[in-house]
Amino acid sequence: MIKVSVHRSDLTEIEHVFTNEEGLYSVAIAAGETITVRFDTHPSLTNAEDWQPSVLANVVTSDSEPLDRSLLPTGQDFGAASSMDALNGYVIAAAVGESAQYAATAVKRLAMLKQPSPVLQGLQQRLLDHFSEPA
Repeated sequence: MIKVSVHRSDLTEIEHVFTNEEGLYSVAIAAGETITVRFDTHPSLTNAEDWQPSVLANVVTSDSEPLDRSLLPTGQDFGAASSMDALNGYVIAAAVGESAQYAATAVKRLAMLKQPSPVLQGLQQRLLDHFSEPA
């Protein structure tokens, strides 16, 4: 039940689907289009706070390239790249104007990320501030 949303370069959503119990999903997008794919939990899920989001940006669609992604469990650290990827997931969420319901889970998950540099720590704090603002 991970929400997989596909966006154009201006961040308009083309489509979204949810993964099945095995983590599989399918989205039909015209070949040759440059897209951003966002993987995130939906805030209504009972385990929404257990996983960090993930983003694949500037992907050119094709029939032969499946997209595969493993999400970072909340509270775990798989290195700088996975933490930066999670930050990108929150940046997209902020840019598309996620709901107040999403913000509550985002704050809890964001607070558990460990960033390796002051620049990334600053971005994390700005995202925490953004999602903490009253709707």
